[in-house]
Amino acid sequence: MHASPFPYSLDNKRYHTLNYHLRTVYGGKLYKAVIDCGFTCPNIDGTKGTGGCIFCDGGSGYFTDGSLSPRAQLEKEYARISAKNGDVPVIVYFQANTNTYAPAEKLREMFTSVLDYPYVRGISVGTRADCLPDDVLDLLCELNERTALTVELGMQTVHESTLTLINRCCTHEEFLIGFGKLKSRGIRTCLHIIDGLPNESREMMLETARQTAMLAPDAVKLQMLHVIRGTRLAEMYTRGEVRLLTREEYIDAVVGQLELLPPETVIERITGDGDKRKLIAPEWSADKISVLGGIDKRLAELDTWQGRLYNANKAAEK
Repeated sequence: MHASPFPYSLDNKRYHTLNYHLRTVYGGKLYKAVIDCGFTCPNIDGTKGTGGCIFCDGGSGYFTDGSLSPRAQLEKEYARISAKNGDVPVIVYFQANTNTYAPAEKLREMFTSVLDYPYVRGISVGTRADCLPDDVLDLLCELNERTALTVELGMQTVHESTLTLINRCCTHEEFLIGFGKLKSRGIRTCLHIIDGLPNESREMMLETARQTAMLAPDAVKLQMLHVIRGTRLAEMYTRGEVRLLTREEYIDAVVGQLELLPPETVIERITGDGDKRKLIAPEWSADKISVLGGIDKRLAELDTWQGRLYNANKAAEK
């Protein structure tokens, strides 16, 4: 494999990996301890919609127990992590559903309860862009001063037709407003993008990457659409209404997106981990090592890298 021409790399990777970010910023790897605070979502409770997005499976990690307090969950998670890796630093990931969809004081109690745990180096908060009222933004600013904070926003796609089809109940304009609020306050933000959404062509996926690049986010997570048992997407898939990407098509789309994204943007995830106990399709996505290797191989074959087309795309937008 060709040596990487990419500056944000410690190995042969041709994109800005989370490993590079953690090692250069924190001096080593950090693990994620996943927490479920029992929050719901305006797209579930009827405020904006019901049932959630068609692919929604509750947003929780495999090891969480929402019946426990955040601190108790963290202690349980840390026991699991340290049993395999020793006493390592962690990021506490508030993942399940919408983690800013509650009164600010309740959120303060939840978030601050884990900050004094000895191995915690920061927190990550997963949420929607339309759930960022001013008092919650003020709280996030406070947290940002106390610890390493990342807010993870589910963007998924820039295409309104797709957002409607997946029952997102949040327009791209609403997303841009929420993202702008975080960016103006200097809060590190990671955007989630899903490839292979129903009816999206490769060009539509690349357009999502082009528009994402113009936002210059701190980080991005890319993943393939997973069909999980018990979701509305699973029903659609069973009826033959959804065509999923092949492994090769996914790799091709990701490589094209990486070329468009700013080289400074950290790629925190480049393939997803669907719960294998409930994963219906695509089966190839369960072999994460093969997908990662396929992306590396394709980048090398094309002698390309993250951001290779970024400046040209930025110039064309002006």
